[in-house]
Amino acid sequence: MKYSKGWGAVLIVMLLLILDQALKIWIKTHMQLHESIEITPWFYLYFTENPGMAFGIEVIGKLFLSVFRIIAVGFIGYYLYKLVKQNYSLGFIACVSLIFAGAIGNIIDSVFYGVIFDHSFGQIASFMPEGGGYAGWLHGKVVDMFYFPLIQTDLPDWVPIWGGEEFVFFRPIFNLADSAICVGVFLLLIFYRRTLSSSLSKEK
Repeated sequence: MKYSKGWGAVLIVMLLLILDQALKIWIKTHMQLHESIEITPWFYLYFTENPGMAFGIEVIGKLFLSVFRIIAVGFIGYYLYKLVKQNYSLGFIACVSLIFAGAIGNIIDSVFYGVIFDHSFGQIASFMPEGGGYAGWLHGKVVDMFYFPLIQTDLPDWVPIWGGEEFVFFRPIFNLADSAICVGVFLLLIFYRRTLSSSLSKEK
């Protein structure tokens, strides 16, 4: 049973990583920055990049964030390994696997994308450009593309402060890795809160 749960976790992680990176690479090599493709009136592929900068410090903040992410993923990976070894339920392991895969997916962007792609401003990026990438190791930007403007309207003039301005719901743009993390966390909090608390207390 442990063996099958372990392979289940590996399958979830590998499948999500392949899908996440395939979509990001396609976006990066087929679209310019801020270009969008309408799938439906409420769903767009909108290419944007998240620099992931901390406190507006472009170099030190970004490097710190990338290293922090790598360390955090190391802890999550070890935690997932312990869950499989201790034979926790497959559903609980699957939720942690989603979070682990999502975190790795965004780390790949941060670590490698600055080196293997050139910039996307006003052009479609090239893979492994001759002149080098747009940034160094650990300074890449995370590719985001899912945009769901479910409601787009102008607020009435009588609304305080924001009257007359455009209102969009849902405004955030995200990627598959972000979705995996959010779904994993949501399912843990809804269905496995006690199991999570119990497993974390055992690690102390």
